[in-house]
Amino acid sequence: MIKNKEAVRSLEKAILRKEKPDFSKNIRLVEAMYKEAVFLGVFPLQDQLSGVDIDIRIARVINSVSKTS
Repeated sequence: MIKNKEAVRSLEKAILRKEKPDFSKNIRLVEAMYKEAVFLGVFPLQDQLSGVDIDIRIARVINSVSKTS
């Protein structure tokens, strides 16, 4: 199983080395991913600070725990 994964990875690397970068193809890909993110409601962020209060609470709890316990 591991040998198969290594063979596939080496084949992928060989293909990528031969393939020339295509700027217009890459731009189309980024635009398509952006459109999909907008469609899914993931991007753009509605409120960038949404949930930061929970993150702060979690950080306080983690930082209050003794490092020796």
